[in-house]
Amino acid sequence: MVFLKLGESQLDTWWIRKRDKLLELAEQYPNAYVYDLESIRSAATAMSSLRSVKRVLYAVKANFNPDVIKVLASVGIDFDCVSLGEIEHLNTVLPDLDKNRILFTPNFAPRDEYVWAIGRGITVTIDNLYPLQQWPELFANREIFIRIDPEQGDGHHEYVVTSGSGSKFGVPLNEVSELKRLATAAGAEVVGIHAHTGSGIVNPKNWQTVANILARVAKHFSGVKTLDLGGGIGVPERTADAPFNLQELDSLLTNFCSDYPQYDLWLEPGRYLVAVAGVLLTRVTQIKGKGADCYIGVNTGINSLIRPALYDAYHEIVNLSRMNEGASKSATVVGPICEAGDKLGINRLLPETQENDVFLIANAGAYGHVMSSNYNLRDIPPEIVICD
Repeated sequence: MVFLKLGESQLDTWWIRKRDKLLELAEQYPNAYVYDLESIRSAATAMSSLRSVKRVLYAVKANFNPDVIKVLASVGIDFDCVSLGEIEHLNTVLPDLDKNRILFTPNFAPRDEYVWAIGRGITVTIDNLYPLQQWPELFANREIFIRIDPEQGDGHHEYVVTSGSGSKFGVPLNEVSELKRLATAAGAEVVGIHAHTGSGIVNPKNWQTVANILARVAKHFSGVKTLDLGGGIGVPERTADAPFNLQELDSLLTNFCSDYPQYDLWLEPGRYLVAVAGVLLTRVTQIKGKGADCYIGVNTGINSLIRPALYDAYHEIVNLSRMNEGASKSATVVGPICEAGDKLGINRLLPETQENDVFLIANAGAYGHVMSSNYNLRDIPPEIVICD
């Protein structure tokens, strides 16, 4: 790891520019998630500017903070929900939101959830044959989306690969003919074909490949208007990493649209829109040497940010109090949770650190607070938004 000093980032790292503000917040809160709304707006605007993509739907599960939802809606982003709770939350935050801006994509949900969503005129995605086999009456005279398994997945960890062998998601390609028969028998019209192959994917060609697979599937259904390519667009994990090449993605998908002008393309980003915009602030509690190892303890752990333990995810960790000081020691950053896996960062090169220093954990705007818990009866950090 290369230690980062002020001004050395290859990215427009907002938390470097707003360091003083973050240090002020750290004086008020022992731990806190902080979201920069302008960073979210910038990412959403960039995604919305893709010429090849008709609609962008935000994966609400990534971060459902009300201010985050509002800023995304304000720039024309629509919403992909995976539970009734997410839909109800949207309706609370955005009471005037048109139901046509919501896509409901549940997985192994009970029958009642389909009934609830359909009864409110929300488009539903079906990801296996069972609903059409067992509850065909629900879909009579309804327009539906079908989630297909392209049978090739990708992602930064096996737990986020959502296609291919071993994945619970989507209708296998060899069941498409039976799917068509069941949909026809139920009186449902398939108007959209959907897929999602994983998370943290950095090769733009992934979505071109998915689009071509979905186009082949769409030929089985005369009513298909939309190919939903899912999300999973990667973000820079390390500060020196290059950003995802949106221009290349747009070029590839524009070529696809030239070949298949009858279809609208949708994307469903989650982390891309909000991950970089969020940081987790915490304070150093203790420093411990154990043989050749050094441990720096902080005031929060996997109760607040489970991604490092669950996905072996990498998050930059910065001593915000001493960003202008040189790195002098390798240490593992750990939390106060009574689990051996409560490690937020392993062998990180950091400056000489002292108790009460403020640490910043980057890329925490997605799948951070939403996956937090009161494990060990530790408090969940509050969420703070900044927009200046």
